[in-house]
Amino acid sequence: MKLIKLDAIDSTNEFLKGLSNRQELDNFTVVVAEKQTKGKGQMGAVWDSEKGKNLIISVFIKDPLLNIKQIYNLNIAIATAVVDALEIYNIPEVRIKWPNDIMSYNFKIGGILIENSLKSDGAVSAVVGLGLNINQTNFDNLPKASSLAAICGTHFDKNQLLVSIVKKMKQNIAKIESESEDLWSKYTDRLFKKGIPMPFKDQFNVNFMGIIQGVSAYGKLQVLLEDDRIAEYSIKEIQMLY
Repeated sequence: MKLIKLDAIDSTNEFLKGLSNRQELDNFTVVVAEKQTKGKGQMGAVWDSEKGKNLIISVFIKDPLLNIKQIYNLNIAIATAVVDALEIYNIPEVRIKWPNDIMSYNFKIGGILIENSLKSDGAVSAVVGLGLNINQTNFDNLPKASSLAAICGTHFDKNQLLVSIVKKMKQNIAKIESESEDLWSKYTDRLFKKGIPMPFKDQFNVNFMGIIQGVSAYGKLQVLLEDDRIAEYSIKEIQMLY
């Protein structure tokens, strides 16, 4: 993999997208930064982290899909790759909080943002942003956040983790066409709070109880409601109250 190291940048995703527009990039080109000033998550949420403590990367992936209809398969492949890599290091209770937050126990330790680019011939390229809390231990204003070091009580090598994660991404991208069912099964099994009655809030601020069943092929969260209906929700249409 080609690795581009930066001290500080507004956004590794924006940097890598700009680079891909100006020149031909090798597949799995990686940008890593010690500090990101305008990091972002799903739907414009802010991602902030202490300088030098965490893993802040963006990965350019060339033509990961043969069919645009498979677009959520890319999310599945990337999220499970991160989980697989963390399990190598014995991080406990690693789960995926729909759509792409990485959890350990009830704490958020990472987030993924995938930005796709559709070419005129239908091919898709992607910039995959990952923020992963590694050695930061101060989360005073973020009670639901934690890190590998805080949870495991030890210091981690960021470079080793980077190599492990990108290796797993490559392996899972290669499986999208031939082993997508296995990827989906792993993703569904590792969904945060799957099968557990949980309180939720919808976009109208109405609270209700439901049980996560899985995710649809188009990336919608499937929730079993109290009247035995299974409802599907898009991002920002539902919030888990945990």
